[in-house]
Amino acid sequence: MKGFELLNIRDIDHITLTVTDIARSLRFYHEVFDLPILTFDGDRKAVLVGKQKINFQVISEPHEPLAAKPTPGSADLCFIAKDPIDAIEHHLKSYFVDIVEGPVERTGAHGHLTSLYVRDPDNNLIEISNYH
Repeated sequence: MKGFELLNIRDIDHITLTVTDIARSLRFYHEVFDLPILTFDGDRKAVLVGKQKINFQVISEPHEPLAAKPTPGSADLCFIAKDPIDAIEHHLKSYFVDIVEGPVERTGAHGHLTSLYVRDPDNNLIEISNYH
């Protein structure tokens, strides 16, 4: 359209999860998924996931600006892993993480996936997948 510039959005930099206990969430994502912990803006916490990060904010002290209804347990995320799905399943069980569903076949942004589903400490749904 003449007079309008197109946006060139091509990636996601970060998402923010609202949680009840940041230390507990950091421990889970770092220990179970081996994601490095980052500190930014003084004392804020996040984990690095590939080229993106997950920021954490506690429900009792959210960071402005924020979503209309920040709620622990409302997220549904999918992580792509390179390990075979049976190795992922074994790893999760070794950390006593309950598998909600899977392995099951799904469709991701770039094709067919085999996925396992777990919940984090705030009951966010986490899908761990392999492309095939």
